[in-house]
Amino acid sequence: MLRTKRGGKWALIFGALVSLIAVVAVACGGDDDDSATPTTAPGGATSAASPAATPTKSAADKLKDWYASLSGEVRVDGSSTVFPISQAVAEEFSKVAKGVRSNVALSGTGGGFEKFCRKEIQVADASRPINQKEKDACAANGIAESDLVEIQVAIDALTVVVNPQNTWATCMTPAQLQKAFQADQGGTPIKWSDLDPKWPNETIQFFFPGADSGTFDYFKEAIKLRGEKNNEPAHRATGPNATASEDDNVLVRGVEGNKNAIGYFGFAYYLNEGKKLKAVAIDGGNGCVEPTFENALAGKYKPLSRPLFIYTTKQLLTERKDVLGFVKFYVDNMEELAAEVGYVSLPKDLLAKQQEKVNAFLPAEVK
Repeated sequence: MLRTKRGGKWALIFGALVSLIAVVAVACGGDDDDSATPTTAPGGATSAASPAATPTKSAADKLKDWYASLSGEVRVDGSSTVFPISQAVAEEFSKVAKGVRSNVALSGTGGGFEKFCRKEIQVADASRPINQKEKDACAANGIAESDLVEIQVAIDALTVVVNPQNTWATCMTPAQLQKAFQADQGGTPIKWSDLDPKWPNETIQFFFPGADSGTFDYFKEAIKLRGEKNNEPAHRATGPNATASEDDNVLVRGVEGNKNAIGYFGFAYYLNEGKKLKAVAIDGGNGCVEPTFENALAGKYKPLSRPLFIYTTKQLLTERKDVLGFVKFYVDNMEELAAEVGYVSLPKDLLAKQQEKVNAFLPAEVK
């Protein structure tokens, strides 16, 4: 009897201790949200908690990583008109693709195509489409016409402006612009009446971009003011009645402040800042045409508007990741950069078509 009673007592004490331990365990475990507590699946099976999912990279992050992985050297040459856009692209591209060296030079559209066809460069800047003679030269060096990739990057439209009080120079011909902006003959300042006898006998004040500007180069080319080497008169330089500046704001203020002033700058700047002035229509042979986006896009605003291009090849886009990266960055950023350097950006549908030409060559991990 004694053993039975002592056994029952210890059994009761042991059972109480077990119950107490269980209560303490539950109380302590209930506040620990970070513990990996096993869960019971249907059917009684026990499984551990699922690990957190790995975040999926966005398309922009994938592209950024891809740019950062690139290395090599991309050589660009050709049109002096396209040069400012390509140079701006190269500068920005170097910030995201530090392993790629982009060299941009200018030797004229024809000179660029010569180097391109000789495979000395990977991208050709062009202010006109490639002609048949140049296509044949490329073919002779193993670049078939079907391998060429033409990408339109912008529309060039340069705007001539006068003071709002100018009521006479509403339309001018290229010949009048050439006579006006060429260097003074014999040191005699040119007057409005020298351009048209019906216009005032007042000395013209000129405001134009500096010599380092692509807009300046384009105007010289379009109006034929490239100097003796090209059997043309030279563009006037800074003087008593002429001010050159890299800052378009200086040009706007100059023309705005003088009734007899005339100047020019990029169409994009005119749209944003220069509308306080009067734009001059240009008679390129088919009547007076005003500088508008539609006229520039349609090619009616001559000779101060035209499409601008870059050229590369399918083979380069397939085999050279550095070239593909440069051209991809070009088409994705040219809308903003072209406007920054004074050109007309492509309309959305035309821009999308240029981007599609390049996107077709992108590796799967970037798409």
